[in-house]
Amino acid sequence: MNNFKLLATAPMGIEAIVANEVRNLGYECKVDNGKILYTGDAMTIARSNLWLRTADRIKIIVGEFKATTFDQLFEGTKALPWEQFLNADSEFPVSGKSVKSKLYSVPDCQGIVKKAIVERLKSKYKQVSWFEEKGPKVPIEVSILKDKVTLTIDTSGTGLHRRGYRVGQGEAPLKETLAAALILLTNWTYDRPFVDPFCGSGTLPIEAALIGQNIAPGFNREFISEGWHWMPKSVWDDARMETEDLAQYDRNLQIFGSDIDHKMVDIAKNNALEAGLGDLIQFKQMQATDFHSDLKYGVVVANPPYGERLGDKEKVEQLYRDLGKTFQALDTWSIYVITSNEQFEELYGKQATKKRKLFNGFIKTDYYQYWGPRVPKG
Repeated sequence: MNNFKLLATAPMGIEAIVANEVRNLGYECKVDNGKILYTGDAMTIARSNLWLRTADRIKIIVGEFKATTFDQLFEGTKALPWEQFLNADSEFPVSGKSVKSKLYSVPDCQGIVKKAIVERLKSKYKQVSWFEEKGPKVPIEVSILKDKVTLTIDTSGTGLHRRGYRVGQGEAPLKETLAAALILLTNWTYDRPFVDPFCGSGTLPIEAALIGQNIAPGFNREFISEGWHWMPKSVWDDARMETEDLAQYDRNLQIFGSDIDHKMVDIAKNNALEAGLGDLIQFKQMQATDFHSDLKYGVVVANPPYGERLGDKEKVEQLYRDLGKTFQALDTWSIYVITSNEQFEELYGKQATKKRKLFNGFIKTDYYQYWGPRVPKG
């Protein structure tokens, strides 16, 4: 069991960023819609869960095959080596999805997969007639797309966006994985100022601090695969030791977050403290349009209100106009804004250097990138 086929799931639009992270860990990979495919051992699983900032989950692909009948689904599932991953007391819930396939009843597919796995385990654990499933949980998913079945095991458990530092949040918090992606899409480096003028619960500044000090985003949480019988504890110990060795805690950072709502500023401060980054980030209550700085070559990453709610549109449009005037003074800075408002450039008063389509949850957005001048060398 040295090498597994692995799958890192990713939101649409940021697959390339996840792939770049996987390559930075030292693994070759292929990119597909919403997923990044690569191979690795138990240490790869541990390192991927600890280090990937923008992936949703890390899964093991147990097998893939075509099935247009329930018999084919049963036999294809039963033929796979489930005993490598499940012992006699493993709890193995089966979830499922089916898209454009003859086998469209997801509950039926889940039931057949479960039954096939039980039959396989009975043939391997002959002394066991009933599997009580009282041991560590091993979540299995059956995914059928155009009659192709993919059976996976989730090694992450709770999604990777759950870093473990969020003790409070606002109405529509930015997902940690998307926040990290927004930062990785900028030209920001740890030695430059970073500003979020709509910080909310502090996700962008906190993710920037983690990136700035090269702190693994999963350092503060646990993963479901840590309890599995075939995942040696020493692997996780070594992987966590690596995160400590590679962290750059002595890097000085200039990270600033502000919000008009003082309650959100307090929540952001508490989240930063929970992440162990309270001393690194400055939070302040203020309007975004009041921001000014004498610092040079900084980076602003902004997730302003979108004006999706009835009655907010005019107010938000005026905010975008005002932001254009405010940020105009930051002539050496790079500005990045995510919004669903398709008139943003017109309202802001300037065409973006580049824009990228992204999804903030289920909201289709554009990420407007205004690149400032390069930092002079020396």
